[in-house]
Amino acid sequence: MVYTDYFFDEPVFDLHDGGYVPLEKTDLPEKPLNIPELLKPDKVEGNDVYYTLTAQEGETQILPGKKTKTWGFSAPLLGKTVVFKQGVHYHIHLVNKLPEVTTFHWHGLNVTGPIVDGGPHAPVYPGGSRDIDFTLDQPAQTDWLHPHPCPNTARQVWNGLAAEVIVTDPEEAKLPFPRNYGVDDIPIILQDRNYHDNQLDYKADYDMDGTLGKYAVINGTINGVFNVTTQRVRLRILNGSNRREWRLHFDDNHEFTQIASDGGTLPKPVELTKVMITTAERDEVIVDFGDKKPGDEVTLMSDDVPILKFKIGNYVKQDVKLPEHLNTIPKPVVTPGSKIVHTVMSGMDDQVKLDGKLFDMQRIDRKQKIGDTILWDVTNTNDMDKGMIHPFHLHGCQFLVLSRNGKEVYPNEHGWKDVVGVNAGETVRIAVKFSKFGIYMYHCHILEHEDTGMMAQIEAYDPDHEHKFHLISMDEMMNGGKKA
Repeated sequence: MVYTDYFFDEPVFDLHDGGYVPLEKTDLPEKPLNIPELLKPDKVEGNDVYYTLTAQEGETQILPGKKTKTWGFSAPLLGKTVVFKQGVHYHIHLVNKLPEVTTFHWHGLNVTGPIVDGGPHAPVYPGGSRDIDFTLDQPAQTDWLHPHPCPNTARQVWNGLAAEVIVTDPEEAKLPFPRNYGVDDIPIILQDRNYHDNQLDYKADYDMDGTLGKYAVINGTINGVFNVTTQRVRLRILNGSNRREWRLHFDDNHEFTQIASDGGTLPKPVELTKVMITTAERDEVIVDFGDKKPGDEVTLMSDDVPILKFKIGNYVKQDVKLPEHLNTIPKPVVTPGSKIVHTVMSGMDDQVKLDGKLFDMQRIDRKQKIGDTILWDVTNTNDMDKGMIHPFHLHGCQFLVLSRNGKEVYPNEHGWKDVVGVNAGETVRIAVKFSKFGIYMYHCHILEHEDTGMMAQIEAYDPDHEHKFHLISMDEMMNGGKKA
């Protein structure tokens, strides 16, 4: 079966919002799609791999004329792609060369919190550094690195801080997926921006319900072109936008196959002609261009705007049929006697709240025992006609989506997730299990909403091993560890 709709509730698509900024078709010259470099290790000692990552300022040729001042992770814009292998122990030296405090949040990684996870409790001050280490123990997936210094996350991402993270494992490596990075395995970081005399001006473009831009900027490229040299191309799609929902399809309604979601490989491939991706979600798809000939062009669209062109070159004909079964995901076994957790995302603009509260860095809002599988009902109380989709993100774990308003989940939601878009007037039930101790955030991933305070904290605890946490205040985070 081939699915031909976007699944989400159309009346609450972002394009109906009063402050919506539509993407504009650009007449700028075509440019080769930027493919971020792979981050190289400083050294490798057996099973220990050492990396340095630097949050830095830079300049990038995005528009003709003056270069744009941008920020990036070990790059002028976005960041170098980080590859982690399952079972390897990583040591990462985090350096801040920005003029303000930032953090390094590993979105999707199953690591301890709050320090390794990199939320607001793990600040790295200007000119300073922090060292973290962890053993990677999760399946293959596409994750990402972004800052999380509430209340400045949105602005820092807008300035350019966002890098893809690729996790590999031996089981996924057996599947017939393209995996030659930069050739047939391509990061696709979806963002939108405005430019003022070729420069970013977050304050000028700010919208409390999520900042939007008129230019589609894919991997830092406007009007990008990817030259296809293989029959099949794997796209690791990340919605790295502050707010925008991307409704993706090809101009010729070319079919594609989704093979993975946020937390890794799906149980079976899902055939699509359209897919909608909310903020911070990741979708991995394979596009088979075997019906195209050299010289053909296929354009990826969002709504009715072209965002990325694929130019078909010479390729070796190689028909590959994906197996019907890709991955076994056990049905969750809920911890006996546990109660359902209810969490509520409410409001729009400056009225947004999570469970009726605004974020407090020194308040623990919930606790959950490591190893327990607990049902969470996540509700969006917005009006079903005039409200908006709130993407719900939970740090420190991957969850399974079980139902939407008591009904079946979307066909591409049967894999592990760490973000789920919740329609207005909807309750999404998820099964949540933590395997690492820590303090973790959960929040709406519209970046301006989390910065406004639509965020809370949960402690994942081990009853046999007590861990004490020093929860700093926002003042301490912003002022070098000293109260203002």
